[in-house]
Amino acid sequence: MAELATIARPYAEAMFKAAAGENAAALAEQLEAVGRVAGNPQLRQYADSPKTKAGEVFELIAGVANISLSPKVANLLTAVIDNGRLVALPEIAAQFRALVNASSGVSDARIASAFPLSDAQLAETVAVLEQRFGRKLNAAVEIDESLIGGIRVVVGDEVLDTSVKARLEQMKFALTH
Repeated sequence: MAELATIARPYAEAMFKAAAGENAAALAEQLEAVGRVAGNPQLRQYADSPKTKAGEVFELIAGVANISLSPKVANLLTAVIDNGRLVALPEIAAQFRALVNASSGVSDARIASAFPLSDAQLAETVAVLEQRFGRKLNAAVEIDESLIGGIRVVVGDEVLDTSVKARLEQMKFALTH
């Protein structure tokens, strides 16, 4: 949603500038945690109620996220709530993570696998992917049984699909066209 991205950008950039000299990765994790909570439609409905006070929303989000918030993240959360921009918090967290990754030369990689990967398999896979994409990767693995076998990797806007499902789709297309 372009509008959310536009709303989120100044918050993410301000947070990135304020995070100079701190562990930005830890701040990104805190922001992502509160962003996941803020993404809940029921919580947003509660927060949008005129009877609900901003402090109550803050306490609820911080309590559900169940993490200790740094003063900078707490200030950002307060500003977002006060300005009625809670809906943009997940996008703010995503943009902040992208800024942190860009500054450190690291990219997030989503690896979908048909089967669970052992630690050794994951380490080997990440090493190969880092060579393939030419940068350090933060890998997150999810199980997708529909792949049948193999993996599907998404790094930014790049996709590497070596799954059996993708190969079957390619064969189907070649046979029908």
